[in-house]
Amino acid sequence: MAAHFANVKSVLSGDTFVLSSPNNPSQEKTFSLAYVSAPRLSKDGDEPYAFQSREFLRNLTVGKPIKFTVLYTIPNSGREYGTAQLQDGTTFPEASVKAGWLKVREDAGRKEESEAALAMIDTLRIYESEAKDEGKGLFSGSGGVIEVQNDLGGPDFLNKWKGKTVEGVIERVISGDRLLARLLLTEKKHWQVMTLIAGIRTPSTARTNPSNGQVQPAEEFGDEARAFVESRLLQRQVKVKIVGVSPQGQLVAAILHPRGNIAEFLLQEGLARCNDFHSTFLGPDMAPLRAAEEQAKSARKRLHRAFIPKATDNKEAEATVTKIVGGDTIIVRNKTGAEKRISLSSVRGPRAGEASEAPWREEAKEFLRKKLIGKHVKVSVDGTKPATDDFEAREVATVTQGGKNIGLQLVEGGYATVIRHRKDDTDRAPNYDELLAAQEKAQEEKKGIWSGKSPKVKNYVDVSESVQKAKIQVSTLSRQKKVPGIIDFCKSGSRFTILIPREGVKLTLVLAGVRAPRAPGRNAQEKGEPFGQEALDLANKRCNQRDCEIDVHDIDKVGGFIGDLYVNRESFAKILVEEGLASVHEYSAQKAGNATELLAAQQRAKEARKGLWKDWDPSQDAQEEEETAPAESADADVTIDKKPEDYRDIVITNVDSNGRIKVQEIGKGTAALETLMNKFRSFHLNPSNNAGLKDSPKAGDFVAAKFTEDGEWYRARIRSNDRTAKVAEVVYIDYGNTEKQPWSKLRPLSPEFNTQALKAQAIDAQLSFVQLPASPDYLNDAINYIYEITEGKQLVGSFDFIDSKEGVSYITIYDPKAEGSHKVTESLNRRIIEAGWGLVPRKFKRWESSKAFESLVKNLKEAEKVASDAHRGMWEYGELYED
Repeated sequence: MAAHFANVKSVLSGDTFVLSSPNNPSQEKTFSLAYVSAPRLSKDGDEPYAFQSREFLRNLTVGKPIKFTVLYTIPNSGREYGTAQLQDGTTFPEASVKAGWLKVREDAGRKEESEAALAMIDTLRIYESEAKDEGKGLFSGSGGVIEVQNDLGGPDFLNKWKGKTVEGVIERVISGDRLLARLLLTEKKHWQVMTLIAGIRTPSTARTNPSNGQVQPAEEFGDEARAFVESRLLQRQVKVKIVGVSPQGQLVAAILHPRGNIAEFLLQEGLARCNDFHSTFLGPDMAPLRAAEEQAKSARKRLHRAFIPKATDNKEAEATVTKIVGGDTIIVRNKTGAEKRISLSSVRGPRAGEASEAPWREEAKEFLRKKLIGKHVKVSVDGTKPATDDFEAREVATVTQGGKNIGLQLVEGGYATVIRHRKDDTDRAPNYDELLAAQEKAQEEKKGIWSGKSPKVKNYVDVSESVQKAKIQVSTLSRQKKVPGIIDFCKSGSRFTILIPREGVKLTLVLAGVRAPRAPGRNAQEKGEPFGQEALDLANKRCNQRDCEIDVHDIDKVGGFIGDLYVNRESFAKILVEEGLASVHEYSAQKAGNATELLAAQQRAKEARKGLWKDWDPSQDAQEEEETAPAESADADVTIDKKPEDYRDIVITNVDSNGRIKVQEIGKGTAALETLMNKFRSFHLNPSNNAGLKDSPKAGDFVAAKFTEDGEWYRARIRSNDRTAKVAEVVYIDYGNTEKQPWSKLRPLSPEFNTQALKAQAIDAQLSFVQLPASPDYLNDAINYIYEITEGKQLVGSFDFIDSKEGVSYITIYDPKAEGSHKVTESLNRRIIEAGWGLVPRKFKRWESSKAFESLVKNLKEAEKVASDAHRGMWEYGELYED
C-alpha cells in the first residue's frame, strides 16, 4: 500500500481530517482514521467529549504536512480510512487512542484482515485498555458535555462581553470577512456564531441563491480573500475581541492570531476595504486599519490597482470666515482677499426634507456664526463636492479654529450628521472615524437633532415694516445704550438689518451722521454710485453676521432707525468715513453727537485721498483749515489770535508721577499697534527668540521689555542705567509708563518691530491751564482722580497748543459720553479743578495769556472758586497759593 502526502486543512472530529494537496490546495479530500471512532460534533448538540477529542487531533495536526496510507474504502460513501503520520514521527490513530480520545471499533478485525492489520488492531486495543485503566480522555468520567449555543441570544450577551477578548476557534471561513467562530467562553458552554471581521469588507465569494438555485459568481478577489483567511485562520485557535453586533444580529469582532489582526493583513494585501460602519465599534483601533489600506493604495495592490492619488494640495491655509451660508457651508477669505465657498468635510447640516433635522437648521447656522464669523481659521482642503442640480461644485475641507475641529464640534453638539461615503470616495475628512464616534455619542446623549425635540424657534417682529411699528419701538431702544444685536444683512454701506434677540425684534438701522454712496441693485439696470459697491463690500467684510451694539437716536420717515453701530466696540460709521467710503452729514452728525469724531475721520480720509476724496483739492478747504489749524510752535513765547479747533479721539495710557499724561490717538496707528503687538507677543512666545541682550544697554537704546504687572513684552526705550546693579529704567514707548527692570528681563528689539515699522504711539501731554498740587500727598490724590475719570474711556482731546521744542501737547479733554460734552464747562480739566485736585496757574506762558483763551480761563477760575469755597481736595484747610 502506497503512502501519500497532504496538508491538514481542518479536523472534522477526533477521527477525521480534511486534507489538501500540497501542489493544488483547492483539491481536497476527507480522510478518516481506521478501526477507531470518536464522539460526534453536531449543531443539535455535541456528544460528550466530542469537542475535546477533536481538539486533541486539531492541536497536533492542523496546518501541518502529513503522510497518510489508505487501508480500506467504504464502497457506498467512498470514504477512505487509514493511518497518518506527522513529520515528527507521531502516528495516528495510535497517539489519539493512547491519550484516550478515540475508541477502537468493536467490529474491528472481524472481517478478513491481513496479519499486519490484525496486529495493529491488537496494539490499539492494548492502548485503549491502558487509557481506560488510567482514566484518560473519554474514560475520565461523566463531565465531558459542553453546551453549544448557536446564536447570541439577545442583548445580554453583548452587555456582558463587549470590549473583552476571549479564546476562540475558527470553524469555517465563509468569505474573507465572514467566519463561523466557536467562542470558548466557559468550560461548560461555548457559543458558535457567525462573526464579521471588524473594520473591513472583502469582495464576496460565489454563492447559490436558495430560491432559484442560480449561482452568483464571486466578485474579483473574493475567492482569493477567502483563501488568504482560510490558510491562516481555519481551525486555528485565535483571540476574539468582541466589539459589537451588526444590524442583522451578527457578531462583529476583531480576530487576532499570533502575528496580529487578520483585518490589517487583508487590507495591506489589497484584499479588503475599510468598513466605515464598524468605525464606532473599533474607536482608536480603526486607525491602524486605515493606515494599512493607505499602504495598499500607495502600492496599487489588487482592489486598488486603479487608485489615483488625490491631486488636492491639502496643506493648511489661513483664512478669515466672512459668511455662514448654512449648517455645513461657509465662505472664507484668504490673505490675498480672494473668497471661496467651502463645505465642511464629511458632515451634513440639518436637512430641510428631514422632519427630525429641519427645525435645527437655524440652530446649526447660529452655532457656526458664533464660533467662526470674522475669526481666523485654518483650512485644509480634502477634496471636492461634485455639482448637482441645485449647487455648483465646491471644495470640501477640514476647518479648525483655535486648534479645534469645527466639523467635529458640530457633530458633537448634535448640529450635523456624518456623511456615509461610498467605498471609493476618498474626498472625506481625515478624522472620519472620530466624527463617527462623536455622532454615536451625540445619539446616546440625545443631543440636538437626536433629541427627538425641536429647539425654541426665535421669531423676530420686523419693527421697520411700518412707521407706526417703528414709532412704538424707538422709545424703548432710544432709552438704552449699547443695545446688543446681530447684523443679519448689509443692504448698503450705511444701511443694515439688525436682529435684537432680547427684544425679539429686527429693524433697519441707518448710520447717523453719514451718507454712503448707493450700491448697485440686484437688477443690472439699477446702477450704483461711485464707491457704492466698495462701501457695501467693506460693510459685508467688517459687519455681516457679526455681533454688534447699537445706539438708537431717532427714526426716519419710512421706519428706518437712525443710530450708531459698533462692531468690536468700534464705530462702523467712523471706519466707513475713514476709508473714504462715506461723507459726513454735519447737521445730522451734530444732532447725533458724533460730529467731532466723524469730521476728524473725514479729514484723515481727505488727506490720504481715499475713496470719495481721491481727487480732493486742499485749496477748497484752505480757509476752513486756516481757521481750525492747531497752534503749533517751537517756541511757547507766542500769542494766539483764534482758539484752535483741533479735536482728536484719544485714550489716556499713563499718568506720570509728576502729573504729566501720556495719550494715544485713536485711528492714527492704534489698529496698526494692535496688529504689531499681536505679532510682537507671538514673536516672544517662540523659544527661539528668548535670547537676552548681548551687550550692556545704553541710555536711548530701544529694547523689548517684560512689563512686571502683566508679564507681557512691550517696546521700550532705556531712560537710565544702574550699571552696578545691572538695572535699567525703561519707558514703554507706546503707553508712556516707566519702571525699573533688570537687564535679564530685556531683549533686543527686532528690526521688524522698531520705530521705523511703527512710530512710538505715546504722546506727551499736559492739561491746559491746570496746575496740579505741589504737595506729594495731594499730587498722588490728584493722579488717582485723573485715573478714576479717564480709565478705560475713549475721550476727545482739544489740542490747544503743541510745543514742538519741548515735545509736549497742551490739551483740554472731554468725555463724549457725558452730558453737554465739548462745552468748556464740561471739560475734564474743569472737573479736576472743581474737585480740588488742581488750580489755575498764577503765572502764564505767553500763549496761555492769549485773548483766544480768556473765556476758557475765566470758567476754570470759577471752578477753582467753587472748590476753594467748599474746601475740596487741596483746599481742605482753606485758601492756598501755589506757584
